[in-house]
Amino acid sequence: MNLRQFGVVIVGIVLVGCVAETADEASETTSTASTTSASEATTTAVPAPSTPTTSPTTTTTLDPHASPQWLGTRPLPLRPDGFGEVLPTPPELIDRAFAPPPLFPPQSDTAFLVDVGPIPPDVAARSTWSPECPVSLEELAYITLTHWGFDGRIHTGELIVNAAHAEAIVDVFAQLHEARFPIEEMRVIRIDELDAPPTGDGNVTTSFVCRPAVGSTSWSMHSYGLAIDINPFHNPYLKGDLVLPELASYYLDREMGLPGMIVEGDVAVTAFDEIGWFWGGRWNSLFDWMHFSVNNR
Repeated sequence: MNLRQFGVVIVGIVLVGCVAETADEASETTSTASTTSASEATTTAVPAPSTPTTSPTTTTTLDPHASPQWLGTRPLPLRPDGFGEVLPTPPELIDRAFAPPPLFPPQSDTAFLVDVGPIPPDVAARSTWSPECPVSLEELAYITLTHWGFDGRIHTGELIVNAAHAEAIVDVFAQLHEARFPIEEMRVIRIDELDAPPTGDGNVTTSFVCRPAVGSTSWSMHSYGLAIDINPFHNPYLKGDLVLPELASYYLDREMGLPGMIVEGDVAVTAFDEIGWFWGGRWNSLFDWMHFSVNNR
């Protein structure tokens, strides 16, 4: 793979662990206290003229890229099939453009930085991998790489992928970086997330997740690190009346062409076409606009 054409810099990126999600607004309050004085005559107390009092003022700066505090905290009622009820997209999630939580230290360099290697033990421990998975840890690779966010800044994400395809996957994300394709959050899915109640508002770009395919008992291609989902909320799954994530119905209109959406002929589809992977947005019985896989499943 020739990465020089993308201005790629290969570096080692040290995982510092997840930190708490930042608050979605900051406020600054300044106040001045009123002062009064009094003078007293020798025979009669005369009030001194009052000094005008300055009322406290509050200046609030709203971050347009801050996610709402309730994100990921509102479990949905369940359908008979076990998925959450499909509900209208909340106003806060329309034209969604959130910055990711800080997984790694911020980067000032706008070059594409990437590091590929074995999965560190602490990463494996928090991932969905177990000995029952259809792939061994040695068959997987851990990638840290920079990407553009919806806030117009460089962020660092992480992926676990099939080691045999790691180089090709890096090539794809180098092209996404060059095109400044925004990604909200790119990280390894945690084991506790598999059984968490659905909130319908997730938007994690990821690859390896050891789980069955949607609506099936057989292993998903994600279980082999041979599939990648990109900005799931902007590029939902649709089959009949089921939308995943369940609050993403706003993005079923694929003609909007908003940042982060994947459409036919764009940089994401073209880049995956070049490495021989298939796009779920071309399927007939259902649409999985977020999904790319090595074998069209």
